[in-house]
Amino acid sequence: MSHIDPGLDEPAQEAAQDVEQNGKSQEEQKQADEEEQTFLDPSRWWFASTACPLIAGTFGPMANAFSVCALVEKWRVYIPAGADEAHGLKVEDPKWLIAVNSVSLVFALVANLALLLNMARRVSFAIAQPITIIGWYLASFLLIVLVSVASSGSFRIQPRKEHALSQAYYYGIIAASLYFIISTLMIITVYGAYKGHYPKEFRLTPSQRTLMLQTISFMIYLLLGALVFSKIEGWNFLDGVYWADFTLLTVGIGGEYVPTTHTGRSLLFPFAIGGIVMVGLVVGSIRSLVLERGKEKMSARFTEHQRERAISSVNFKQGTVNLGIFHTIRLPGEAVSEVERREQEFQIMRKVQTTAEHKRRYTALAMSSIAALTLWFLGAVVFMESEKPQGWSYFVSLYFAYTSLLTIGYGDYTLSSNAGKAFFVFWSLLAVPTLTILISNMGDTVIKSFKELTFWLGSFTLLPEKPDARSNQQPRSRLSGITGRLAPREEKRRSTKETQVDRIAKLLEADELEEAAEAGERGDSIQRDRHFYHYILVKEIRGLMRDLDASPPKQYSYDEWKYYLRLIGESEDDPTHHRRPKSSHSRSSGSPDLGTADGGTDDDASQAWSWLGVRSPLMGSTPESQWLLQRLSETLENEMRLMHSSHLSKRQQPPPISTNDLKSRTESCSGVESGANAEKRIGVASARKTQERHRPGV
Repeated sequence: MSHIDPGLDEPAQEAAQDVEQNGKSQEEQKQADEEEQTFLDPSRWWFASTACPLIAGTFGPMANAFSVCALVEKWRVYIPAGADEAHGLKVEDPKWLIAVNSVSLVFALVANLALLLNMARRVSFAIAQPITIIGWYLASFLLIVLVSVASSGSFRIQPRKEHALSQAYYYGIIAASLYFIISTLMIITVYGAYKGHYPKEFRLTPSQRTLMLQTISFMIYLLLGALVFSKIEGWNFLDGVYWADFTLLTVGIGGEYVPTTHTGRSLLFPFAIGGIVMVGLVVGSIRSLVLERGKEKMSARFTEHQRERAISSVNFKQGTVNLGIFHTIRLPGEAVSEVERREQEFQIMRKVQTTAEHKRRYTALAMSSIAALTLWFLGAVVFMESEKPQGWSYFVSLYFAYTSLLTIGYGDYTLSSNAGKAFFVFWSLLAVPTLTILISNMGDTVIKSFKELTFWLGSFTLLPEKPDARSNQQPRSRLSGITGRLAPREEKRRSTKETQVDRIAKLLEADELEEAAEAGERGDSIQRDRHFYHYILVKEIRGLMRDLDASPPKQYSYDEWKYYLRLIGESEDDPTHHRRPKSSHSRSSGSPDLGTADGGTDDDASQAWSWLGVRSPLMGSTPESQWLLQRLSETLENEMRLMHSSHLSKRQQPPPISTNDLKSRTESCSGVESGANAEKRIGVASARKTQERHRPGV
């Protein structure tokens, strides 16, 4: 009916199209508002939503292991004449202490199980969290009561010089502290969820879940190994835990705790290899988490802070933007085009990104360095106090802590006190994530700078080569063709093993080019331009898919962005798609924003955005290639839907882009189809089509 009398259906068609576009615009507007709110909402809530459950999930099993250590051994020892507390005779504990200790462990295990089931989405947030928090608080409270009673004169046996507290007592102190800390962290998580800062569920990534499982597996492996070797070598179980800890962490303190039997030495081979592999997996998971989430959130926060500072520092009288103490950028004058103004915004945003990333790297390095130094210095204080019977000075303790942290383990100084051994196990396990994060941050700063310096020196001495040959990570100012997007080795690898998506895209490119040729033969310039436009979209989508694998993520120049934005219908010289950036401070105070002297903005525009705004594609955590790929794919999808729609006749389909317009869009970008190349490619496809028709048998 529509093809017979399109005029009758035109109002209905327009209404349907308006409804579809309206629905789409509302959906896009909702998504844009969510993206904006993500950056306006302080990222400190990420710590409550992700970091707190992750810390609880990893340190919870560690606290359970220490509770086991506090339960299986007696809390008091008798020191015979000429011996020390490490070789004391065990004194039986009262039954009430064993009972309370057992109940505390049960509460802790139930709490930990509820948390894990909640993270696995087997138990709801509302049910699991009260069980987790109350269970850990009860476990902590019971252990605190036991520790307090054990420290009193009613529990200690006189004379004090002949009696001491065992390692189990000190493991109880550590377990009680951990239970209290992680349950408090979970209260912060629940508070943020009920305040609506994030959903009432844990959205942990696979690497985060893997870290929790690896921690549980490692603690079980350590305790089982300690049990086996303590039986073989005739050690106390907790001495076996101490030995298994410095063995699996490759510290190798030695002393009196070394395998002396043939069975023990034989079992050491598989035990040590398995433990070192598990530690390596834990270290890899921690490092991936730092790079995956912590780095991303910290970068977003620094970028937003630097962006706010840039917008707030606008001086319209002098026409400058202050990005730092010695970094000032001059704004363009009033008589500038929209493209020039947008390019200036883009360049300022790039400077904001660079400055924020520099600050993030060195702030992260400073924080991790402080954490490692604190662990070193405070650990030395505890070792000095615990090893007073050996006469350790603070310098000796500092030396012992240093050689242990770096896993040197000379063995010239060894721990003999029960408190020192128990604390060493916890302290050394805490050092694993601390030093892992420190080394990761050093890789982003110090090691990276040293590597760049090495390449720079090598270019003048031993390794003279062109700058482009040394690194393919330098930003390029212009678009390159499909063959220029990849390094030769990467391009060869991909050409030998094409993905299914690549093959489909190639077929679609060929089809669109042939359709353009056929439309040109018919004299239908509108359809010819439309099909060639589709060909360009598919070609650029293929190129962007290759850029997704770039490390570090690829950054595009302003000319490249301008070209891509014109392909999706957002021209940089069209102010209707733009708005002025505003900081949260200027929103509340009404102060003028960047680019306008009176403070006026077009914030009400549904899809308008600024390069310096929170909706800028340079602001989000999404890589630039992924942002562009999504927009180009949506544009192609809309184009194909429009072309094959049965509700619109051919004459109702407006051309999205003409060949002349395509030429104007691409003439400033080398390596991309220009208007002249468009005619040439269509002509080649048309000739090939004619040749196929005249082929014998066709």
